[in-house]
Amino acid sequence: MSESSTPVAPAAFRYPGHGANAGTGVAICHGFTGSPLSVLPWAEHLASLGFAVSVPLLPGHGTDWRDLARHGWQDWYGAFEAAYLDLAAGTRSCFVAGLSMGGTIALRTAARHRVAGVAVVNPGLSFYDRRVRYIGLLKYLQRTTVPLQETESTAAATQDGDYSLTPLAAVHQLRKLFTATLRELPAVDAPAIVFKSDTDAVVPPTSLELLRGRLGSPDLTVVPLPSSGHVATLDVDAPVIFSQSARFFREHAAPSPAQSTVPAGPQQPVKTEQP
Repeated sequence: MSESSTPVAPAAFRYPGHGANAGTGVAICHGFTGSPLSVLPWAEHLASLGFAVSVPLLPGHGTDWRDLARHGWQDWYGAFEAAYLDLAAGTRSCFVAGLSMGGTIALRTAARHRVAGVAVVNPGLSFYDRRVRYIGLLKYLQRTTVPLQETESTAAATQDGDYSLTPLAAVHQLRKLFTATLRELPAVDAPAIVFKSDTDAVVPPTSLELLRGRLGSPDLTVVPLPSSGHVATLDVDAPVIFSQSARFFREHAAPSPAQSTVPAGPQQPVKTEQP
């Protein structure tokens, strides 16, 4: 899809929350070269349940591939971290979530902040293409490449600003993000749930292996997605992601004042052992 086919520029999504779940925030990060539209159904589902939700548009995304080449991974991470901190300031519990590179950024955020939990879909930590190890040199010899395509994807088509070309300078930044996040995974102590597609032409199985081996939290749940490709938030198994992540957020959120305040009943005597 070329950038000229996008009728409306992709934008950030924000919902303040309502009802019993309003005190629980979920900051969701979209993936590399994508936009909030790739996770919008997920965000809207959580918002319909009353959760406070924030999905920022990362710098260099949703505009033009040349713009992406002008931004580094610190810019992407910084934009999401700011969105998370803003949401966390107004909620009792705040979770981080993400798709693909967005999952990587969510994990790094969890390593640096006291998040309530992490929910990620096909998070990236490694590459299929071994040539990426030479990307620091290749970017000077070849400016762009074509995006990876899933030939048998059943994901819904979206006009989400995906670029027709991918700058190798940005791929180099992506590799740096993976390296930086791998170093910090042992610091993640929050509960985590990972949704992993059985068939993923973009993120290799080694990413999940690395996550299992390095994540600091002992509370890790992996949910297989047997019928979806990489962008599973728009694919057949999306309802599984929506329902199980919502359950995860409810289970690990801090109780509301009404839930935590229990009327005091008659005092019961404490039994003690007689000498």
